[in-house]
Amino acid sequence: MDFKRHIAKKLNIEGIGEDELVSMLALPPNTEMGDFALPCFKFAKIFRKSPALIAEEIAKSVPADEFVSEVSAVNGYVNFKIDRDFWAKETLSRVLSEKERYGSSDEGTGKTVCIDYSSVNIAKPFHIGHLSTTVLGSSLYKLHKFLGYTPVGINHLGDYGTQFGKLISAFKRWGSREDVEKGGLRALNELYVRFHREAESNEALNDEARSYFKKIEEGDKESVALFEWFKELTLKDVSKIYKLLDVHFDSWAGESFYNDKMGPVIEELEEKGLLKESEGAKIVDLEAYGMPPCIILRSDGASLYATRDIAAALYRKQTYDFYKCLYVVAYQQNLHFKQLFKVLELMGKEWSKDLVHVAYGMVSLEEGAMSTRKGNVVYLEDVIDKCIQKAYEIISEKNPSLSDKEEIARTVGVGAVIFGALYNNKIKDITFSYDKVLNFEGETSVYVQYTCARANSVLSKGGEVSAYEAKDICPQEFELVKKISEFPELLSDALEKYEPSLIARYAVDLAQIYNKFYFDCKILGAEEKDKNFRLALTSATLQTLKNALALLGIGVPEKM
Repeated sequence: MDFKRHIAKKLNIEGIGEDELVSMLALPPNTEMGDFALPCFKFAKIFRKSPALIAEEIAKSVPADEFVSEVSAVNGYVNFKIDRDFWAKETLSRVLSEKERYGSSDEGTGKTVCIDYSSVNIAKPFHIGHLSTTVLGSSLYKLHKFLGYTPVGINHLGDYGTQFGKLISAFKRWGSREDVEKGGLRALNELYVRFHREAESNEALNDEARSYFKKIEEGDKESVALFEWFKELTLKDVSKIYKLLDVHFDSWAGESFYNDKMGPVIEELEEKGLLKESEGAKIVDLEAYGMPPCIILRSDGASLYATRDIAAALYRKQTYDFYKCLYVVAYQQNLHFKQLFKVLELMGKEWSKDLVHVAYGMVSLEEGAMSTRKGNVVYLEDVIDKCIQKAYEIISEKNPSLSDKEEIARTVGVGAVIFGALYNNKIKDITFSYDKVLNFEGETSVYVQYTCARANSVLSKGGEVSAYEAKDICPQEFELVKKISEFPELLSDALEKYEPSLIARYAVDLAQIYNKFYFDCKILGAEEKDKNFRLALTSATLQTLKNALALLGIGVPEKM
């Protein structure tokens, strides 16, 4: 039951609508005061009375009922207490009936949301720097779907540019098909690194690279075949990682897809008088908006990211008629997206207001920074493998007789990588630590998964509970009930802020509350009435934790 909505319906405040009242209802810092509080300070100007007097008048006008057990006024707030037993009964009934759908809604029905994330570069390593965009975008995809939207996951592949000319040059000089087939992306990266090393003393190599890229653009059979082969090898390699991370895409249309769609963009910019010439380049002047010019064509006539991104935005609107289009890209690209959105606005695209840059911080290992050109990269596959191996060692030490240790270690290790990237606010830079993310006692997915394994153990020993009674529940039980009941609203908040870290933190908080309940309250050894209710409460907690982790892309082993 939506208790906020129920309270709002009971209130009759002139000029204030039900939805506004729902949004105003807050959680008091002390639950002894009440479960929900309505601040009356903003009403003072409207009714020309003190907030304290307004609160008293509202409190007197709202009768208690079977749901709301007490209404009181304190220092300008109207406090509402919900009947504890009713709250528990309603919450558990909803969770145990909806199960894996608990927390879902239909708020997004009929609305399509495009989500551009991961966007790997062809023939370049899938490294630790790609972790945030990949798991953040994937979680937003899952969350939108869970709340009734139609998400479109887009992997805007980096498959256009001079780097492919460099790779062809390097492959023809130093590579062999056998070595590249065997080594995959790593072999290609070694060729790329060697090219840059050799080009430092041989400038002619860069001219050769530009020549090969021009051949790709002109459709040269051999050059295009090599480019397509590089692309095939890349997608084969990255697909293994996407499968491990439970990441899904609906479109793999990369930069090259928009080659034939940029002409109309340039024509429209010229028709609308937005395109100006500057030192031989074609630009959109954004000085009046406090930004440097957006370069559309370089002086040599080559297009840039902005040109292709404008074409991509137009294509996505035409193809999907999106409600929102999200770009999950690092904060270093803030200016690029401000320019992109402003140019589209100047082109008269009123839907430019529906474009959102979901910026995030960088991920690095404790070892330090990376450079693809210099070859000091940390492959994401290696990070995942190391986490799985470390998880296996820890699990083997804690529970040597556990069966399926390999599969459990995979679930735990992969979960630790995802959770490590999603637990902090998305805009923060992250230094990834294997020891921290695999800590059984810390604020980690491992802790949450271990709590799930504990709950599973309790349920397997306690057996199925078909009937339970929510009566005279204790404070530890109520704290758990209350936290479980917050889950649906939390998901709406996480979606509105594009912040899966709220779900990750919620999962840790719920696990901590359950563990306190587990140690404070007898479950299997309790009297029959209490035992049945506590088993039902354990089942509801487990289901909520599973749902939360699933929205992050993390699985839950039954035992650990």
